[in-house]
Amino acid sequence: MKFIVSSSALLKQLLQISGVISANTVLPILEDFLFEIEKNRLTVVATDLETVMKIHMDIEAKDSGKICIPARILMDSLKNLPDQPLSFNIDKNFAIEITSDNGKYKVMGENPDNFPKEPMADDTNSFELASSALLTAINKTIFAVSNDDLRPAMTGIYFELDPKGLSFVATDAHRLVRYRRKDASCPANDSFIVPKKPLNLLKSALPDNEDVLKISYNSNHLFVDHGSTQLVCRLIDARFPDYKVVIPVDNPYLMTVNRADFQSALRRVSIFSNKSTYQVALSISGSELQLTAQDIDFSFEGTERMSCQYKGEDMQIAFNAKFLVEILNATDSTEVRMELSTPTKAGIIKPVEQDENEDLLMLVMPLMLNQ
Repeated sequence: MKFIVSSSALLKQLLQISGVISANTVLPILEDFLFEIEKNRLTVVATDLETVMKIHMDIEAKDSGKICIPARILMDSLKNLPDQPLSFNIDKNFAIEITSDNGKYKVMGENPDNFPKEPMADDTNSFELASSALLTAINKTIFAVSNDDLRPAMTGIYFELDPKGLSFVATDAHRLVRYRRKDASCPANDSFIVPKKPLNLLKSALPDNEDVLKISYNSNHLFVDHGSTQLVCRLIDARFPDYKVVIPVDNPYLMTVNRADFQSALRRVSIFSNKSTYQVALSISGSELQLTAQDIDFSFEGTERMSCQYKGEDMQIAFNAKFLVEILNATDSTEVRMELSTPTKAGIIKPVEQDENEDLLMLVMPLMLNQ
């Protein structure tokens, strides 16, 4: 079997899917790409048994066939080759000879019959979504996903579908983000949890444009199709916590503040906070917000004042500054509004300006104040 492909085009496509391959895999074949050639069309597949990603590209080939090629050595050689046509020659013992303008490289491939089969898209429901809408949803929620394997339901993003829109929810029990798209309609009320790894892979593989993605799902798997790139992943088999009961219905005190200034002040003041809690106390009165952090063990203390617009009784409430900074990162709005009620109840943060098709709500749990 023989085919010819551009080195830079192949590298560009392989970079999109190489993140699937785990460093410490159980099966050696999972360290390979599966190359499938059929009539001048190459399909390359990578899998870790939980997630499968594949790309399609046009090449020059006279015959059809399959071969497994070790991913690391192929990627390393492509990264160091200038843009040129490469000729791949594969014999019946799976030995691969790659010929470039100035060189010849030999690699031992593996039997493609041993490569794991990908899940079939049986009994699926599907809907369409713009690529940029899915990217935005992932970027605005993935930071709040939990890393606690003892709570598997929280280690992914919860997709909540209904005919009026689509919600994406992530929580780690300390903070929660719910991002709604009103411009996506789903065929029925449904929900599923998608793990973090495939979403991060989509983040780097999908274009930030209006390309339409076809998203299908069944009880076990999610299928995302973007023309030349496809992803299949196993869904998390667990019940997502009832997040709606956590969101306070009545938070009467409203503070509006410049997002960038608030974020910068939090970053500066938190340097002086306790490194296990990152606690920063917010004291709000009138049109002034005071941020205070201290680490009693080292006699560190930092205080800053800034202006805000506030409606409500004077109050003092403490939060983990790291969490607040990450939450403020998830919005592009110039100003954010914080809805509060008591020092022990969750604070809600919303962007003041947002697109008519978007609805972003972020919640953060307070810390006990150091008295």
